[in-house]
Amino acid sequence: MPVGTRGAVRLFPYDLVAEIGFEIVLANTYHMMLRPGASIVDALGGLHSFTGWDGAILTDSGGFQVLSLGASFDEDGVSFRSVYDGAKLRLTPEDAVEVQELLGSDIAMVLDVCTMLPADRGELKRNLDLTLAWAKRSKAKKKRSDQSLFGIVQGGTDAELRKRSLEETCELSFDGYAIGGLAVGEERSLTLDTVASCTEILPKETPRYLMGVGDPYSVVHAIELGVDMFDCVAPSRIARHGVAWTSVGKVAVKQARYIQSSEPLDPSCLCETCKRYPLALLNHLYKVDVETLGVLLTRHNLTFMQTLIATCRSSIRVGTLSEVKGFVETYYS
Repeated sequence: MPVGTRGAVRLFPYDLVAEIGFEIVLANTYHMMLRPGASIVDALGGLHSFTGWDGAILTDSGGFQVLSLGASFDEDGVSFRSVYDGAKLRLTPEDAVEVQELLGSDIAMVLDVCTMLPADRGELKRNLDLTLAWAKRSKAKKKRSDQSLFGIVQGGTDAELRKRSLEETCELSFDGYAIGGLAVGEERSLTLDTVASCTEILPKETPRYLMGVGDPYSVVHAIELGVDMFDCVAPSRIARHGVAWTSVGKVAVKQARYIQSSEPLDPSCLCETCKRYPLALLNHLYKVDVETLGVLLTRHNLTFMQTLIATCRSSIRVGTLSEVKGFVETYYS
């Protein structure tokens, strides 16, 4: 899922996202409920009408965003300040469901407590207790029959806490399940080990979503472990810094060797950026027009990810996913 934090992918309109072939995007509940406000989006027909996106939309609950703002968590909910004007705000599990129902996304997420890693077991357990209690309250609050609600599994990299989270969350029979609280400071090997322990238990008949992970290496290895859904801001974020994912690894277009290069960014890519523009132009734009460069590299990076996912699908059908794993080894670092 490309991430449209405030209702659009940065520097890249949704008609181009659809043109690449994506069918679902992510919007950020925290930002949308503050500006323009959930009631305004609702009055305008919901996120689909408001954003002009015809495909599916998943909204996160806002828990991860408030974590980064020095939020204060208690049994009832979370208190935090607006990133826009510093106003004091309050969000409960019921509020998170209500806001997402007003936004009108196709998939909503329960409010959870994500713990930055490494963390001591006591903190992980406290936050897991809140997450489990809030999951029950979120499920009870759900009203819209046309919106799926996903539960979120937490517990850090602690195997015992993860198992408890998996068992108690699955007992609530959500429409899908997310693996949260990973790629937040732990070693990549621990990330994938934890994913493996989760997918062994999560129901196979419901979607399994690894939150906030979208680098090529992790995606392919998590797919092999049984994950179905991913989101990440990385394709557009690294594009705005002049970096592209290509068939030969990462390319930083600012490097001096590209000043006079007539070669495309990625000879194996069929996106318009690679078909039309030489590396020399991209190198030039890095120095004089980073916004335009961001558009061109976002198009390429999103095309790269869409192609990678399509390759994984076809490889699974014929039993050659190991070859795709070999390809993404260069993206391990």
